[in-house]
Amino acid sequence: MRNSFLVLLLTFSLAVSAQKGKPLFPDQPGLVSYTYRNYLSKDMPATLDSIKALGFKDMEFSSLFGKSAAELKVLLDERGIQCSSFGVSYGDLVNKTDEVALNAKTLGAQYVRVAGIPHKGALTVDEAKNAVADFNRIGKILKEQYGLTFIYHEHGFEFQPFEQGTLYDYIVTKTNPLYVSFELDILWAFLPGQDPEVLLNKYGSRCRALHLKDLKKGVPRGNLSGGTPQDNDVVLGAGQIDLPAILRSAKRAGIKHYYIEDESSNVLVQVPQSIAYLKSLTQ
Repeated sequence: MRNSFLVLLLTFSLAVSAQKGKPLFPDQPGLVSYTYRNYLSKDMPATLDSIKALGFKDMEFSSLFGKSAAELKVLLDERGIQCSSFGVSYGDLVNKTDEVALNAKTLGAQYVRVAGIPHKGALTVDEAKNAVADFNRIGKILKEQYGLTFIYHEHGFEFQPFEQGTLYDYIVTKTNPLYVSFELDILWAFLPGQDPEVLLNKYGSRCRALHLKDLKKGVPRGNLSGGTPQDNDVVLGAGQIDLPAILRSAKRAGIKHYYIEDESSNVLVQVPQSIAYLKSLTQ
């Protein structure tokens, strides 16, 4: 795996050196651990070495990969990588709040993230109401007792029509801004038929983080299932999503963290190419 990374780093370096003009995205983005899930679970130290070699200094972890939070923190510190966000299941958020918070604090994270709401079939208003109540209650605990910020990551099914908007609109407007913030996954907004740029313009003040992904050309939109084949994730800039427009809106909204997430089976090739694409963008 190390040789593959070294070869692909050459592509990245050439793209950066060829760049002209003021960069639209001047900083290295972060990385979602799920991108390298198959490698982190087998050999975490070697995989973190490869991630560091690509220039990543910020990560969002959705799993401890069999380590304790303290053990993972040591491995990250040795490589100069921070864990700014710690993702957990809805069940753990609700039933293991203190454990989740202590793990997040041990990791040095600012955010506790959940990606998804329990639901049967299409998300209902009652299910959304239950989530709003849980988010407000637990977000207050995380903020006031632990100094952590709760963020919710949408997964597409929240865009069910409701009144004059969607259930996503309902969740955003009914949660307390003091205790609940959001992480916009641009693929899971785009695939159901939403415009991530519009969402950022509307709710940017509530968003703290962005998942940077792109959707394979030809994949039809309007899918509210919350699922799509993982290899529909493609190199940033190679798919359907207007990344420059979204990044400009995100910059205006003051987004704090940008994380590349690639769920495909081809991340060793695609992630370096996605970094090179971001570095090539100019204003």
